[in-house]
Amino acid sequence: MKPGAAVLPVIGIAGWKKSGKTTLVTRLITELTERGLKVATVKHAHHAFQIDDAETDSARHRRAGASQVAIVSRDRWAMITELQGRAEPELAEVLSWLDPCDLVIVEGYKGAAIPKIEVRRTASFGQEPLAAKDRMVLAIAADHSVEESGVPVFALDDVAGIADFILARKAAG
Repeated sequence: MKPGAAVLPVIGIAGWKKSGKTTLVTRLITELTERGLKVATVKHAHHAFQIDDAETDSARHRRAGASQVAIVSRDRWAMITELQGRAEPELAEVLSWLDPCDLVIVEGYKGAAIPKIEVRRTASFGQEPLAAKDRMVLAIAADHSVEESGVPVFALDDVAGIADFILARKAAG
């Protein structure tokens, strides 16, 4: 963690593949930023991803063997770090790299010990409920009725209600 770095408020959005996580996250980002919050995100990928594919200069640098490549323009910048056999960074380390913000939304990281909202869809690739085994699940957002959850349940498209829930928890500390 950066020296003097503040602990950022974090909420996870977790669920099985094709459960609607990304759709919910993008809608929450829009809702929360329209309310004036500065939101950062962390997205976990289970596959090797490319953000500098094809014949871009940065891709050529990376393929030539650079361990890190920074891409910088007047509108944005990105840093690509090749792990070269090292372990994937822990979520806490990734969070320490972020600038101060009002909220970090973490997509994926089902097993992380962070407060989270479980996303359920009848069309998802997995149906086993996460909330039954994970005390960090604070609420469920689903496209179907949920029986005996023990936590608040929201309709998957109730983005304003889910945002209100997140902000109420954030305010409560």
